[in-house]
Amino acid sequence: MTDILATGSSALLAFQQALATISHNVANVNTPGYSRQRVNLAAQPGQFYGYGFVGSGVTVSGIQRMVDGLMSGRLQQSSGELGRLTQLSSLAGGIDQTFSNSATGIAQPMSGFFSAAQTLSSNPTSTAARQALLGSAQQLVDRFHSLGSQLAQADNQVDQGLGNDVTVVNQYTQQIAKLNEEIARQTGATNGQPPNDLLDQRDQLVLQLSGKIGVTTASQSDGSLSVFTTGGQTLVLGNNAQKLTTVSDPYQPGRHSLALSSAGGPIALPDASVGGEMGGMLQFRHDVIDVAQAQLGRTAAGVAATVNAQHHAGMDLYGQMGGDFFSVPTPAVFNRAQNTGTGTLTASVTNATQLGTSDFVMKFDGTNWSAVDAKTGAAMSMSGAGTSASPFVVAGVSVVTSGAAASGDSFLVRPTATAAQQIGLAISDPARVAAATPVRGSAATSNTGNASFGAFTVTDSSNVNLLSPTTIQFTSATTYSINGSGSYAYTSGASITVNGWQTTLSGTPAIGDTLTVGPNAAGSSDNGNANALAGLDSSGYLDGGTTTLTQSVSQLTSSVGSSASQANYALDAQSAINTQLTSQADSVSGVNLDEEAANMVRFQQAYQAASQIINVANTTFQSLLAAVRG
Repeated sequence: MTDILATGSSALLAFQQALATISHNVANVNTPGYSRQRVNLAAQPGQFYGYGFVGSGVTVSGIQRMVDGLMSGRLQQSSGELGRLTQLSSLAGGIDQTFSNSATGIAQPMSGFFSAAQTLSSNPTSTAARQALLGSAQQLVDRFHSLGSQLAQADNQVDQGLGNDVTVVNQYTQQIAKLNEEIARQTGATNGQPPNDLLDQRDQLVLQLSGKIGVTTASQSDGSLSVFTTGGQTLVLGNNAQKLTTVSDPYQPGRHSLALSSAGGPIALPDASVGGEMGGMLQFRHDVIDVAQAQLGRTAAGVAATVNAQHHAGMDLYGQMGGDFFSVPTPAVFNRAQNTGTGTLTASVTNATQLGTSDFVMKFDGTNWSAVDAKTGAAMSMSGAGTSASPFVVAGVSVVTSGAAASGDSFLVRPTATAAQQIGLAISDPARVAAATPVRGSAATSNTGNASFGAFTVTDSSNVNLLSPTTIQFTSATTYSINGSGSYAYTSGASITVNGWQTTLSGTPAIGDTLTVGPNAAGSSDNGNANALAGLDSSGYLDGGTTTLTQSVSQLTSSVGSSASQANYALDAQSAINTQLTSQADSVSGVNLDEEAANMVRFQQAYQAASQIINVANTTFQSLLAAVRG
């Protein structure tokens, strides 16, 4: 006969375990990463009697952790992507606010400078107007410096953030490796029964790790979990954790990237293989900081080159030709740390109209030099021989080589990355502002016709004969000579270019009439060059003459704003996805107090019923003993 006591005892113990598990669930309802557990019950094998099998009770076949493995993997990936976009959106948003705010952006001081030039054109001899122009120029320079410094500080913050996160990531991977060891030990010691609470702890660490660097995982037969970066590099294998570290950029030692430590030296992690917050920081550096530095610097270089070129074409109050108005930024050149030769490169901007926003790398193969885009690796057009007399020319930048470069040596050239911090004001004396056109024309008083000059512009301020006197004499109503030579056809309104200046001739001349051109006088009230300076903001100069300085500022602001907006939109979408995945995971793994309360009542009643079985068994046994004694 089946042992009623044993059957009741098995039920009592099983329901006791069920109640203990329910209590454990309730106790951990607010524990991060805890997964609901469930007692799995199984009937014990029955005992055969001639008429059939009679059951012998119940047993606990296992404590199951309620987890959807596929959902957990998706949540890990979502956590990494959410970490990346959260970091990118936050950092890019800060830069966007700086560039788009009129109080901190470049648009307002740029507009103020050209407005001051326009004011000067109305009163070109006014010391106050000249001083105001220099003041507005200094404000523009200061704003370039401020924005350039903020971008440099943001770059340094990325390095600091990477360093801080490296420490956290290493802590996570070491803890995961230790848990792997303990989980494998306990799983082996219990014939494959998983230590659920340790698994929860490990999964929570993996989720946090993914938020930092982005990971993928693979379960092993011994219960351990292998952890990899999204690019496939190993972070944790069994009870071994690969140490993450930072390494200096080969061209810019102040910048750091990520690598894994190994016996053979650091193994660099490609930026594209890093997700999570660290991936967001690296993407912020490449897609926002580098781009903004290049565009801001190109605008600064464009302002300096454009204004300087026009200022050279004017005359100041001392009667001297204008010099540099702004100091001209120079490209930054960095030697690769692994270079073995003694070669050096110097670079200068010689054609700002051709400046782009891409850094490039100069490579030497032992015989020839070549230039490639630093980001894409695409070959770039290059001319020249690399000498002072014939420098290499790449995208508006002249490069001169010196020393003895070795085969394999390379150099990073950043044409505009530091230009915003280099630009400066080259003059301080208001009288040195070249507001006047350096040449002026007049008609002889003896002329009987009415031929006259139009406005003068300087086409070549470097022409040595620019200020040389020039006489134009009409040899007929339709021809004229210049300084007594030549015979040139005359049409009213036609342009004439001589000695680096240009004007138009109009009116009806008489034979023998003369017009003369000579240098303007010191203290001239002429405003021709001031007018030209004021109009530079709307004149095409960059991108081969297709982009104005105003458009360049707009492109800069739009580029930063677009990066921030895209990151923000992507973050909103990913947040919604992550919320949905978390909700789905919680529906499987989360503790529902109502459900646990119902289960507790159910198993409590079962426990009480099992107690009655034991009570019945005891009564039956006592009756049997009494019958035997009787």
